[in-house]
Amino acid sequence: MSWVLVFFGASVLIALTPGANNLLGLHHGMTHGVRRGLAGLVGRLVAFTLMITAVAAGLGQLLAASETALTIIKWAGAAYLLYLGLRVLWSTIRRGDDAEAVETPAVPLSAWRVARKEFGVAITNPKAVLIFTAFVPQFIDPAHGAFPAQIALLGAVYLLAEFLAGSAYVGVGAAVKSIKLSRRARRNVDRGTGVVLVGLAGVLATSNA
Repeated sequence: MSWVLVFFGASVLIALTPGANNLLGLHHGMTHGVRRGLAGLVGRLVAFTLMITAVAAGLGQLLAASETALTIIKWAGAAYLLYLGLRVLWSTIRRGDDAEAVETPAVPLSAWRVARKEFGVAITNPKAVLIFTAFVPQFIDPAHGAFPAQIALLGAVYLLAEFLAGSAYVGVGAAVKSIKLSRRARRNVDRGTGVVLVGLAGVLATSNA
């Protein structure tokens, strides 16, 4: 099982890489707390499970080989990130800017809406498609059993790595929430989150993936 442990270590490093979903998890933890932040993580894992299933069924390779399909996914993902980023920025414009006032708790989104956001970002991320069609298959070895069974095992291991990494980002966000930042500080943090999301949308739109 050493090959599985090697795969798990590599998966954790990939999952910990700052990206749109991790940034969104950080934001949800900071805005809505651990419970709803983890609910968002469920949405992400559902999207990745669908991708793993597609790879096991042989659809993932066809999708990765289709430039048109990847282009559609890329632009859908960029548009969704831009939408989320602009919504966060707009929310900061509507707030006051009293530096001394303590930020009042945001009205929490339902667990369903938080999960839906994370699902939308994950399912429209061409980088995630490539993880399951290029990275995961590198660890497939005929000596370790049938292809579908190995994909299922490695997919489950990657989901565990993604859960641990995503939980870490949600936890950091929740820790920031507990500090009770001033209104201006919270506004600046949210503004930074919105700017980064918009920036990621631009990077995705101009990438070759």
